[in-house]
Amino acid sequence: MTEASLDAVSRRPAPASESELSPEWFQRRVLDWFDHNGRTHLPWQREQTPYRVWVSEIMLQQTQVATVIGYFERFMARFPDVFALASAPIDEVLHLWTGLGYYARARNLHRAAKIVVEQHGGHFPVESVEALAELPGIGRSTAGAVISLSGNGRAAILDGNVKRVLSRFHAVEGWPGRPAVERRLWELAERYTPQQRVGDYTQVMMDIGAILCTRTKPACLLCPLEDHCEAHRRGEETRFPESKPRKAVPRRHTRMLLLCSDDGRVLLERRPASGLWGGLWGLPQFDDEEQLDDWLDTYAPRAEREPEWAPFIHVFTHFQLEILPTPAKVATPPYGIADDERRWIDPRDLSGIGLAAPVKKLLERLSRD
Repeated sequence: MTEASLDAVSRRPAPASESELSPEWFQRRVLDWFDHNGRTHLPWQREQTPYRVWVSEIMLQQTQVATVIGYFERFMARFPDVFALASAPIDEVLHLWTGLGYYARARNLHRAAKIVVEQHGGHFPVESVEALAELPGIGRSTAGAVISLSGNGRAAILDGNVKRVLSRFHAVEGWPGRPAVERRLWELAERYTPQQRVGDYTQVMMDIGAILCTRTKPACLLCPLEDHCEAHRRGEETRFPESKPRKAVPRRHTRMLLLCSDDGRVLLERRPASGLWGGLWGLPQFDDEEQLDDWLDTYAPRAEREPEWAPFIHVFTHFQLEILPTPAKVATPPYGIADDERRWIDPRDLSGIGLAAPVKKLLERLSRD
């Protein structure tokens, strides 16, 4: 920035009180910025149908745009509309989700697609936030994004990016997960959401949060709201929004059995529908060595244990999982070990199988070895 620009910044007026900051002023500032700097070429911004917006919004939950782009394009190529998604087997849906994490999102996506087809004739209930939020996996903010971005009406959003922008602009005290704080942020979100250009407004609020008002090192001098941002005035940008009170992250332990036959196949079993990696295919898991040995004695008594691989950590939101890969060999797959919930697969061909990221990593190593 030039010396003249810095002088101009220093001469800006003191921030106005909240009552003086009209919604029209706020909207004009952010939409002017959007017209020159906003993101308009993301793949889900082409043909912004409720279906495409919905899939992108679910994928973008807890996941960065750069990661989602490839997943979204592959997903759309296979499931171009809600009818294709609803009629697909869940294994295929989970396979295309492999590596994206938070697999309950994919299961809810599949369930919601079936409901849209069976109960709504393939048309999303975009007449209201409340109607759309009745579908599995759709909350108030996601419903608002689907309605506004697809051009079906005015609806506010409050995703992580918007929470950060509004929390800093008004220096909203408290962790946004607390009901009173969340209510305050929703009041602000509703207040600033315009009647016109609501889709552009929704997009620009996400853009400002993702590009400028980042968690660390926010680019305040480039922000269209900088001259009236209370957190910036205080020099406390990164204090807002306040973080969730920290708890010690527990560590759990599991053994994953890599039971391989001489023909190169490995045994997988389907995880329970709910819980960790629900509905995905994985390696048999055990809490300890005794439990693993009991299983082998029952199902594969002729299996020969091999040296364990080095353990590694897989990090979840609320805990860490230490995984100890435990290989074993059998001459031929034991009779009767495979059923609807177990199957022998070639680790070199993982197509059509939904796998958790650490399981896929182990199978890829197995195929190389």
